[in-house]
Amino acid sequence: MSLEQQIEGVLFYKTEPMKIKTLAAFFEEQEETVREALTALETRLQAGATRLVRTDTEVQLTTAPELSDLIEGLRKDELSKTIGKAGAETLAIILYRGPVARAEIDKIRGVNSSFILRNLLIRGLIERVNVKGKLTFQYTVTPTLLGHLGIAKKEELPQYEDILNALDAFEASQKESEDAEKAPQ
Repeated sequence: MSLEQQIEGVLFYKTEPMKIKTLAAFFEEQEETVREALTALETRLQAGATRLVRTDTEVQLTTAPELSDLIEGLRKDELSKTIGKAGAETLAIILYRGPVARAEIDKIRGVNSSFILRNLLIRGLIERVNVKGKLTFQYTVTPTLLGHLGIAKKEELPQYEDILNALDAFEASQKESEDAEKAPQ
């Protein structure tokens, strides 16, 4: 499979902007080689439903502008539904653990959370933030959500300390299990 196709697959999976330098490191390619593959991908996507959006340092897959009315209709339909159990679970992780990376959310939940995160972002319940020293975006709750919950800061959440301690204990047990599996027998 070509580098162009591999990059497309990674961007589709990530569902968020990625640094071009990060892609180059991931594929063990020169940054210029990745930029050339991105140009080829951008050209190929011009006739489809997705587009490549680029800045000098980042790149992301998005839907074609011609689909904006269709996508807006879907967005409105999604917003009319409840967030469901998976959404509530993800939101709780972000509330109690945030700011938190998607990979950490996926690890706690045991499943890919991309769709749920997108849904929560669309609703304005969470936001993506850049945290200094971190390569990937982190997710945190919005002031709108806190206001909706009737609290001024997340530390006012019910059983905040108890739940944080339970999350820490869960993560420690997961790490111990992983370390035990890696240890020579």
